[in-house]
Amino acid sequence: MFFSLGRRSKSIMTLNINYFFITLFLTLISLSLNSQAAPKAIPKPPTIAAKSFLLVDYNSGKVIAQNNADTPVAPASITKIMTAFVVFSELEEGNIHLEDQVTISKKAWKTPGSRMFIKVNTKVTVKDLLQGMIIQSGNDASVALAEYIAGSEETFAALMNQHAQELGMTNSNFLNSTGLPNDNHKTSAKDLAILARALIKRFPQYYKWYSTKEFTYNKITQPNRNKLLWRDKSVDGMKTGYTEDAGYCLVSSAKRNSMRLISVVLGTKSANARAQESQKLLNFGFRFYESHVIYSAEKTLKNIRIYKGSQEHLPVGVEKDIAVTIPRGQYKNLKPSMNINTPLEAPVTKGQKLGQVEIKLDGRVLTKSPLIALKTIPEGSIWQYVKDSALLMME
Repeated sequence: MFFSLGRRSKSIMTLNINYFFITLFLTLISLSLNSQAAPKAIPKPPTIAAKSFLLVDYNSGKVIAQNNADTPVAPASITKIMTAFVVFSELEEGNIHLEDQVTISKKAWKTPGSRMFIKVNTKVTVKDLLQGMIIQSGNDASVALAEYIAGSEETFAALMNQHAQELGMTNSNFLNSTGLPNDNHKTSAKDLAILARALIKRFPQYYKWYSTKEFTYNKITQPNRNKLLWRDKSVDGMKTGYTEDAGYCLVSSAKRNSMRLISVVLGTKSANARAQESQKLLNFGFRFYESHVIYSAEKTLKNIRIYKGSQEHLPVGVEKDIAVTIPRGQYKNLKPSMNINTPLEAPVTKGQKLGQVEIKLDGRVLTKSPLIALKTIPEGSIWQYVKDSALLMME
């Protein structure tokens, strides 16, 4: 009997010891996880040898690094991003077509600088001119497109400025389609990032040309001047530029997994430097940050009760994608919330603002956006009105 009780006591003691060590182990794991959840320190952006620069997340628009980003500077051939934006807009509206034949003027043919070598009085398609401008940086192609769309390059420049104003490019003034030197022809790193984001989003079917490494026209093959297309597989655009006044410039865009970054580097000392400095910015952004689309535009986030309407439930969502850029590893700490103005009564029209969506990280609001009705719900029947009125009185 005594021996039996001893074995039982020993078993209980063993269980207690095991329980103690298991509890201690789980506690240590918990402390470790809590330690990892704390925000990690992000180093300062790298030093960039350029007159001005900017690194921005395509999805959220968050500026990750910048210097003199609002300073107006000469953009050289990066101007052609806006030239292309105007041409793409005209294509979208159906005013011109890719297969349209453009007669080359003497002015276009004689335009100095980089060229695709079109000949005066010949006919070239809009598609070929676009590729000659985007891939070969042809000034002759830029002028030919400007004249075809607006009649003259001066009138086309007015269109460029109109689009710039609509996009919110407050530091820009375009006087030609090429970027050839003019004291009053200016833009900024911030404006170019705005333009690049808009072009990629609105015209993905044409943006693909910016990743083309070479183009042949008139039996002359010329390479794309963007060296990053060869050095970094994630880079798929965008445009180089150089004049003595502007220095060597590059707007680049790269996508790794679901994150796209846009880098603008203006006024470096060489073609190799503009590529190296752009690569430094891109690597910094991808290494220390991550980007997420939290809510997609016009997708139902919640169905809420609506009173006195033809239907009892209303789908709500957001008008535009809500994206955030956060330090890498902090996604699990995001706290989204929806504040809805309830109770809701019909009629409600599609797009009507009903509240607000917020995304927080560590108590700080990263972004907020109106919560909108995703469909129209008119007033319901008299019976529905009477019934819901009674329900509202009891709330």
